[in-house]
Amino acid sequence: MRMYDLIMKKRNGKALSENEIRYIIEGYVEGNIPDYQMSAFLMAVYFKGMTDEETSIMTDAVARSGDMVDLSGIQGIKVDKHSTGGVGDKTTLIIAPIAAACGVKVAKMSGRGLGHTGGTIDKMEAIPGMKTSFTQEEFFDVVNRTGLSVIGQSGNITPADKKLYALRDVTATVDSIPLIAVSIMSKKLAAGSDCILLDVKTGSGAFMKSLDESIKLAECMVAIGENSGRKTAALITDMDRPLGSNIGNALEVIEAVETLKGNGPEDLTEVCLSLAANMLYLAGRGDISECMEQAKEAIRSGKALENLIAMVEAQGGDTSVIRDTNKFEKAAFSYAVKAPRTGYITHMDTEACGIASMMLGAGRETKDSVLDYSAGIILKHKTGDYVEEGAIIATLFASQEELFEAAEAKFIEAVMIEDQSAEKEPLIFARIELGKVEKYV
Repeated sequence: MRMYDLIMKKRNGKALSENEIRYIIEGYVEGNIPDYQMSAFLMAVYFKGMTDEETSIMTDAVARSGDMVDLSGIQGIKVDKHSTGGVGDKTTLIIAPIAAACGVKVAKMSGRGLGHTGGTIDKMEAIPGMKTSFTQEEFFDVVNRTGLSVIGQSGNITPADKKLYALRDVTATVDSIPLIAVSIMSKKLAAGSDCILLDVKTGSGAFMKSLDESIKLAECMVAIGENSGRKTAALITDMDRPLGSNIGNALEVIEAVETLKGNGPEDLTEVCLSLAANMLYLAGRGDISECMEQAKEAIRSGKALENLIAMVEAQGGDTSVIRDTNKFEKAAFSYAVKAPRTGYITHMDTEACGIASMMLGAGRETKDSVLDYSAGIILKHKTGDYVEEGAIIATLFASQEELFEAAEAKFIEAVMIEDQSAEKEPLIFARIELGKVEKYV
């Protein structure tokens, strides 16, 4: 078998066999296939695509390139959730405690943020003392005691994906649906949960900008999960506006806690209840409407918040800041952004809002950037709101006053204010199971 022949076969639009795909992945990880040949293969996939069978085989090969986590040491059904990333997306800190309060275990490995999207681990580490690195035994113990644990990726998980992603990033092959699906689902399969819920974002702040492309990606990932024996479903959710009102690590933890208290923003609450209900559904807790009621009751009763507090305590975090969020360290400086004109906010470029937050110190421009956990943005108005010229539309927070000028300019650039209001878009566009797409628009 020669890599040259396999590149040509894919270039000519032919499907590769299981042996051929595993040969490519194993050879690349072992260093027998050079970057220049793998780059050619990735470009062939970009233009010619892959069948569902090819994509499932490649995902399994990438997942098995490193450690496969065995979660059998955790009692009960384990449900994982993956978001394709966005701005203000603090859903894990809300839905994992809800699921745990309803008796479903969440043993989740999450990542850090880079660029305009935030990472769950960064948000968690905004809680003083919070540990996100554990041995497997410690991780299992926390889940068995509290119902949930969220930690950073550790060990030798999907080394093939790390190599492939680095290569895709510099060869203009990142935005290929099969390759995105392989990257996401290989990590989910390696993480070992019984059920997988996918939150596929769509819009200006998401990787997938159109609904059709988001649905294609979701269908591909659901098929991979189901073909691998994992109960899998996906929701297509809006990221054409930031989720909730708070952007930035500590600010997002505060908003997550308020949501678990029943005081969260309407949009964040709606999305989280839908995600939590679908996690419970995948775990066999009833139909969607029954699971929705269970999720609402977990918030009403205060059980979900208590589960979050239990996890924070078990992972060494200071629970006093969760019980009283006023105890979080505040940014040294704040700055009010005012509406440049009167009218309706018709659009918010969500990616630009995320970049503005990053410029304040809340995100990383490079892997080595140091985060300011207190930095970020609180939105006072969002898409659909009517504002008067000079009204405060957002408050910026930073530890250095000189950061405000550029961040304000980026934020103002992101907000479109017009005389006529825009048609209101839904927060959830579609729900996908294997062979079934249910659209809400």
